[in-house]
Amino acid sequence: MILSAALACAACGKSQQDSSPEPPPIVENTLPEAPPVKPETIKPGEPGGLPDDRTPISEGAIDPKSGQGAGQVLQLFGGLLEQRRFGEAYRLWSDSGRASGLSEPQFIAAYDKYAEIHSEVGAPAQMEGAAGSSYVDIPFRLYGKLKSGGPFNLVGTVTLRRVNDVPGSSDEQRRWHIYKSDLDARP
Repeated sequence: MILSAALACAACGKSQQDSSPEPPPIVENTLPEAPPVKPETIKPGEPGGLPDDRTPISEGAIDPKSGQGAGQVLQLFGGLLEQRRFGEAYRLWSDSGRASGLSEPQFIAAYDKYAEIHSEVGAPAQMEGAAGSSYVDIPFRLYGKLKSGGPFNLVGTVTLRRVNDVPGSSDEQRRWHIYKSDLDARP
């Protein structure tokens, strides 16, 4: 009798024709979502940041031909982007900016999508030389806000190049210029 009463209750509200099982109840995700990454809070050594290189850098006068001299050029590049002086930043690339792979108007348009730009420059690697030129790789990060409102974070290595003091080279060729960049979006 108890068994038949339990079966009768289980069948309450169902006709005999409707014997399909009920769909499982919808369970909402109760796990908290990870907060969105704020690029301005990323520190060196963390994902999306520069390497955590704590090698002390000389505090004295900087030889403009040294890797630190190249780092100053990259720091200037980041500062020009922050100030929205995109044309001047473009001209810090080799071949009067053309080494960026963009025309000046394309370069300006590429950076104009950012509402806010900040930069970080890491410690230069050892300089290398080839065919009368010196090269140095430097960790670099650009981050900030897009005009559309979202954050951006670009991290990678920028290679700078200068012609060594060889006969026939011009003052302009003997200055550090951005040769290439592998900046890419990071979380």
